[in-house]
Amino acid sequence: MVIVRATRKLLQRLGPPSPDAPGSTTLLGDWYATYLPWRPRQVVLLVNERTLLPLLMPLAPAATFLARFPDELARLLTAHHLPASVVADEVAATKHTRLATTASRSLVGSMNEFAFLADAHRDKGSEPDLLALSLTLSRTPCSPLYNRHVSPDREVAALLGTQTT
Repeated sequence: MVIVRATRKLLQRLGPPSPDAPGSTTLLGDWYATYLPWRPRQVVLLVNERTLLPLLMPLAPAATFLARFPDELARLLTAHHLPASVVADEVAATKHTRLATTASRSLVGSMNEFAFLADAHRDKGSEPDLLALSLTLSRTPCSPLYNRHVSPDREVAALLGTQTT
């Protein structure tokens, strides 16, 4: 099971959080999520608490957001060239999701920085490739990771015991 910790803006679109959200049981742990009001398609930015790995995915339809999250995570982890067995294990553990409120102001700050960078990197005249944009953001150096692996792509590779190419 995984906990998705949503900002107030996103909770307004998804509904109330689960009252009894225990900790995540996945290797990557909790994910933080916020709403990006892009046009023509509204987007959700998710950032992993443990590795700061960013994931952009469409919000619509909002009712199926949590059900679509494992498939989007699988696409992202596969794009990072992680072994299929590692991806399958993480996605299987992510099939059960709960919604909760944010708990770390520091991580919300990192998420806001990723939102700013994502907006700067996207081509506002066309439909953005959310997976390519997620991969671009994952190569961004992050100060909370300076003592470890510097960027989210390297952090997730180290956590899952692989090397990125």
